[in-house]
Amino acid sequence: MSVNTAEAFAYCREVTKQHAKNFYYAFLFLPQAKREAIYAVYAFCRYCDDIADAEMGPERRPDLLAAWRQELDHCYAGQPTHRITHALQQVIEHYPIPKHYFEELMRGVEMDFAIRRYATFADLEVYCYRVASVVGLLCIEIFGYAHAGVRDYARYLGISLQLTNIMRDVKEDAENGRIYLPLEDLRTFDYSEGDLLHHRYTAEFVALMQFQAQRVEEYYRKATACLLPGDKWRLVTPEIMAGIYRATLRKMARHHYPVFQGRMSLPGLQKMGIALRVFLQIWAGTYLVPHRKSSLPSV
Repeated sequence: MSVNTAEAFAYCREVTKQHAKNFYYAFLFLPQAKREAIYAVYAFCRYCDDIADAEMGPERRPDLLAAWRQELDHCYAGQPTHRITHALQQVIEHYPIPKHYFEELMRGVEMDFAIRRYATFADLEVYCYRVASVVGLLCIEIFGYAHAGVRDYARYLGISLQLTNIMRDVKEDAENGRIYLPLEDLRTFDYSEGDLLHHRYTAEFVALMQFQAQRVEEYYRKATACLLPGDKWRLVTPEIMAGIYRATLRKMARHHYPVFQGRMSLPGLQKMGIALRVFLQIWAGTYLVPHRKSSLPSV
């Protein structure tokens, strides 16, 4: 199939604009060539996410993923047949993006096919690495970096972003019969699966979510510890994303985690404000990531 390169990148750009509500603001601060490359990577990852969506038809998902794996093979062989992989093929010619990261992402998608509960945080961490950290590891090859420790930065930041998503989307996931919060944590706080599936908002639930938030903040701190001054400018985009997600986490905390009332997010102007602040502070050399223990309120 003949694909026009400009149209392929335009398609990836539109996919990102429609679906990457938090990421899109951060991507705007990239030079155009890198921004277009990130759009292509995001569109590939988004297609994987769509396959995991139940609306695609559970019985079709393994076949759809197998076909997308084959399309990845075509892409790396220089013979893409889809608009997304046509754009991606141009990207991998210019940036050293290992194929195995995309393959690991697809293993994360497969976990969503079969797993609806996670017994322990260790189990959940594997999932978070595959569906989120790997995306960061893909992107840093486009952003560029000077220190190998940036790979740990991408790993920790990806986990923190995914855990924030899990907290924010508790209601939506429960309505689909999924519980991503570790069952060992539910037991610790005497909050049952039935409580969660029926959206019971209790003191035990708030304590459970406070515990999750503390874990997320710890992963943000781990990521920050891996970020050396020489790489801050290169990684302004993920730092903007971190700023937006941390603000979302703290908004949930201020309101005592009312996630059963609907998805909590930030207004577009606030996201842009965070993006501008981080960008300008890094540009001016005044950017300091907070290392305080926690600013999360207690109940």
